Amino acid sequence: MAAMVAIILIAGAAGPLKAAAEPVVVRIELGQQRMTVRGGGVRYIWPVSTARRGMVTPLGSYRPNAMVRWHRSTLYRGAPMPHSIFFTGNYAIHGTTEIGRLGSRASHGCVRLHPANARRLFELVGDAGRSNTRIEVVR
Repeated sequence: MAAMVAIILIAGAAGPLKAAAEPVVVRIELGQQRMTVRGGGVRYIWPVSTARRGMVTPLGSYRPNAMVRWHRSTLYRGAPMPHSIFFTGNYAIHGTTEIGRLGSRASHGCVRLHPANARRLFELVGDAGRSNTRIEVVR
């Protein structure tokens, strides 16, 4: 009994146990130019901008491979890419200053979001963890 009490006391000294975060699924529908974010149910539905004519947003299922709070494009003249979540190669979900283009195809291939939504998603994925997040890009 004393050993059990000691174990409980030691475990309690480490602080309260943090509940595991819900898995996050980010589904990007190219045809609808829409993102649905799920984590314990639908959390958000947002307009996006993906690849314009002649460019490609890659289809598939991915895990985030890097997250950068403030990134500037190395491919497109230092274009700002706030709250970037890279999912394959140089492709990322990130905030944009071209919010008037959201809901239409306008990017070089990245998935653009309103900056406030990009920040929310970045925080959600950060809390859940990259290994607990899936990004799906579908037609």
